[in-house]
Amino acid sequence: MTKKHTQFSPLRVLAWLVGGLLLLLAVAVASVWQPDRPVDALTAKWAPAPSQWISVDLPAVGGAAATRIRLHVRDEGPRDDSEPIVLVHGTGASLHTWDGWVAQLKATRRVVRLDLPGYGLTGPFDDHVYSMARYSAVLAALADALQLPAAVYAGNSLGGYVVWEHAVRQPARVSRLLLVDSAGYPLPLRDVPIGFRIAQTPGLNKLMQYVLPRGVIEASVKNVYGDPSRVTPELVDRYFELTTRAGNRTAVAASFAQRKVDTQTGEAAMRIVQVKQPTFILWGGQDRLIPPEHAQQFKRDIANAQVAVLPSLGHVPMEEDPVTSLAAVRAWLGR
Repeated sequence: MTKKHTQFSPLRVLAWLVGGLLLLLAVAVASVWQPDRPVDALTAKWAPAPSQWISVDLPAVGGAAATRIRLHVRDEGPRDDSEPIVLVHGTGASLHTWDGWVAQLKATRRVVRLDLPGYGLTGPFDDHVYSMARYSAVLAALADALQLPAAVYAGNSLGGYVVWEHAVRQPARVSRLLLVDSAGYPLPLRDVPIGFRIAQTPGLNKLMQYVLPRGVIEASVKNVYGDPSRVTPELVDRYFELTTRAGNRTAVAASFAQRKVDTQTGEAAMRIVQVKQPTFILWGGQDRLIPPEHAQQFKRDIANAQVAVLPSLGHVPMEEDPVTSLAAVRAWLGR
């Protein structure tokens, strides 16, 4: 009997190869596929007491129409504090970044913090307009809702930019400023976290809305720590899960695009000299995102300012080492 040999045509082999590659690609995409999570799915874990939800009305400002937004807020400490402290987080973060400071302050000081629109559990503006004028309006509306007197406003990174702009726009509401590795001056693009690069890259930032490897978040967080070994899996979980809150990834990309001209041309920096409040400037000496030289620029441009640099810490010193970083400003805060 004659053996029959199976015939393999080039087209059939090519089809098998393409099919195999598509299967591998599908498996790879499935492993990093991260659709948006509804806020209700995240609330139980990330908004236990003393979290609260406060809805505020915002005027038409900063190129945006009047709107109403529900803010994720924590308000802790004695209500008779004559000078509360308002804490504002940076890009990609949330009010949880201040946990270590609040644990030390709340016994004697009233401490208010929020998730900025576009971040954390608060989530995005419907029209995706993230101007500094609008963020200032958010802080003003929250202060009215909580009946806050003039307060110390502390901000990290983007949050620093928000609070010094607020001090310029609504000076009567801001008694003093605490800037922690604050944005404001044009940045040297020398060591930008991969997550930030993706958010600023057309096309990739669209893909990021559906695909988000956990490793990208982990690498980005480690990039902003002076000592990356301090970054725990639990910390990465927090950043990762809150990034997937519905609308946040779109908001981050929109926010970067809207701030690019203002920050990179130096237009924002020209307003810093208008800050008149007493200001403390705290910086991580190992900040690879916003270099420590910017601390001295803030001191030069703000008349009543003092600086402390923490040599071993990075871009988020209040999160990386809450005890050391708060100790550096505690005497100033207590005045």
